Amino acid sequence: MGEEVLDLLEDDARQVLRFGDIRIIGEGRVDGHADQLLVAAMLVFQIEHADRTGPHHAAGNEGAARNDQRVERVAIGRKRVRHEAVVRRIAHWRVQDAVDEQRAAGLVEFVFDRFAAGRHLDDDIEALGISLAQSVFNCRFANIQSTSGTVSNIGALKALAKPGDKITAVSTADGGHISHARMGAVGLRGLDLTTYPWDVDRMEPDVDAACAMIREVEPTLALVGQSVFLFPTPLQEMADAAHEVGAQVMYDGAHVLGLIAGGQFQDPLREGADIVTGSSHKTFPGPQGGFILSNSDDEKFHRKLNSAIFPGVCSSYHLHHVAGKVIALAEFAEYGAAYAEDIVRNAKAFGAAMASEGFDVLAEGRGYTASHQILTRHGDTDSGAGAKAAQLLEDAGIITNMNMLPGDTKAMTPSGLRLGVQELTRVGMGATQMEEVAHLYARVLLKGDDTTSVKADVTALKSEFQTIRYCFNEDSVSGYPL
Repeated sequence: MGEEVLDLLEDDARQVLRFGDIRIIGEGRVDGHADQLLVAAMLVFQIEHADRTGPHHAAGNEGAARNDQRVERVAIGRKRVRHEAVVRRIAHWRVQDAVDEQRAAGLVEFVFDRFAAGRHLDDDIEALGISLAQSVFNCRFANIQSTSGTVSNIGALKALAKPGDKITAVSTADGGHISHARMGAVGLRGLDLTTYPWDVDRMEPDVDAACAMIREVEPTLALVGQSVFLFPTPLQEMADAAHEVGAQVMYDGAHVLGLIAGGQFQDPLREGADIVTGSSHKTFPGPQGGFILSNSDDEKFHRKLNSAIFPGVCSSYHLHHVAGKVIALAEFAEYGAAYAEDIVRNAKAFGAAMASEGFDVLAEGRGYTASHQILTRHGDTDSGAGAKAAQLLEDAGIITNMNMLPGDTKAMTPSGLRLGVQELTRVGMGATQMEEVAHLYARVLLKGDDTTSVKADVTALKSEFQTIRYCFNEDSVSGYPL
């Protein structure tokens, strides 16, 4: 069957999935997961034999279509032992890109009831969100269905590369996300990974060596961006090298997406990235979820990206999160630029304050950061000092993230901490509070103060900042109701 799918679908063949839990029941109705049906490169199993004469069984007549007007028609190709069918895309109440009639023998009709009460409302909300995302991110294409940044990455890799293809990315030791590694989405897709040379002083890929490596490896996909993301990637140079060898460029902007949209970081879609993936819940202040963005005007490319998310990696794309993203996008359009500016200002102030307290803050020569993050080293490589520091801070009511730093090789015993200020900024803290927070860190980690005593002071400071800002909260309602 796989070979026949390849023959029929060519570029869509990798998106084939099985859909075996829909069956026709009495009066031409559909039972199973038929609400919100979008058929895309799908195998449909006809449960009953095509020779049956009942109106809901017959392959050679309209069957359910005559009994229910709320249907979409799906062309089914090539009747075989189990009467498998191959279709391409059914959406928006009409057939799009049906199976090539010359290549599919004995086309028959199969009918699904897509209509569910209120489903058009979901479609309207999603359409509004797409429009807002296109405006906020200044792009031609946006998918807002993904349930996380990692799911966005899995979907993007599904759309852009096939198993065995070569990919380049930042190593996890240098700050790359786990989804960029063999343990994550890259490995799940079966891609052949090569990691970029790293410039420790600048905390970015060594641009000359990375470009040379791309030209040598000739990957299908050059992935840039990271989880530890202090400074913009030298993207234009790397993208030029990638495009020179026929590679596409994917930029993972999960951690900095709000800064990108707010004009405080680089603009990857204008610097050579073919697509941008990202999270909707980091510097972009929304519900947990993800985005895929592109400035391509190729509708076929758009369809490939959409299909990679649904039905590719999301059978249900969490409609409540989609609605939440719409609100967050509307809020960002109003307040996002100010929020992004204040985040970066606070991060720079926090880095300087931590260094003044005596901490080893990375990238001093570049002003510590150009994003929302700073990195601090707390002991020798692979010593676990970062994990110990994180636990002491948690005991004092300060939640942080232990993190590998350049040189570390063991994720569970790293030497550093990754610290972000976006949430502190969101509740109204500024440069003065960044100094106060740095002092609290120093009391715990440098001076050895009792964590219970420090926790009381942490609680007192936070109690003064309870209102969520940069959002539709004109009544200044507490973000932490009792």
